[in-house]
Amino acid sequence: MQKQRIMEIWVGVFVAAGFAALFGLAMQVSNIPAFQTADGYQVHMRFDNIGGLRVRAPVTMAGVRVGRVSDIRLDHDSFEAVVTVTIEQRFDRIPEDSDARIYTSGLLGEQYVAINPGGGVEWYLSDGDELFQTQGALVLERLIGRFLTSMGED
Repeated sequence: MQKQRIMEIWVGVFVAAGFAALFGLAMQVSNIPAFQTADGYQVHMRFDNIGGLRVRAPVTMAGVRVGRVSDIRLDHDSFEAVVTVTIEQRFDRIPEDSDARIYTSGLLGEQYVAINPGGGVEWYLSDGDELFQTQGALVLERLIGRFLTSMGED
């Protein structure tokens, strides 16, 4: 009887540890800011179309996440989307002449911002800077419309 009770306690501890590990993993992969560090510097970017880009979307360089989108707003004068990203402090040597593009992760995946480093090595991005060279999201409807228009011309 005693051995069975000890076995049941160990099984309970193992199951509880498994649930705790799954909860911790779920919190790490979710985009909940309370479970992620937000230390870094902010960079602003202007896009003509951001597609389905969302706040907390990843910002990458060479496929490595270097930050997250922290704010999206509309500039009422130029009618452009102003995207503010927070780049982690350890990535402080991104050239000032870099460019940013919005890509889609996979066929139906979420959208993210990719920064392509420029050639400059003298000046680096710092808090409050703006990237001027940007390319907005590829809108599938616009691409299909261009294809159908070109087919009609032939």
